[in-house]
Amino acid sequence: SILDDMSRSGKREQRIRENPNNVSLEDFEALIRRYGHIEYGGNHPKAIIGKIMFPCKRSNLVKPPYVEGILEIIDKLR
Repeated sequence: SILDDMSRSGKREQRIRENPNNVSLEDFEALIRRYGHIEYGGNHPKAIIGKIMFPCKRSNLVKPPYVEGILEIIDKLR
């Protein structure tokens, strides 16, 4: 159901916030999709949240600066 999906993505976001040093690519991209979308093409995919574009590397475990950058953008939009 939609409520289950919302609580699951909320829990996922909470996990990411608690440990930005250990984030899987799947969790990272799900976090981006919760607030925006990912545009592929060019050298790196770009996370687009609101009007903000943020380059991100696709690697499993995502490097902390990318995770922290996305969290900052989300917090600014709130």
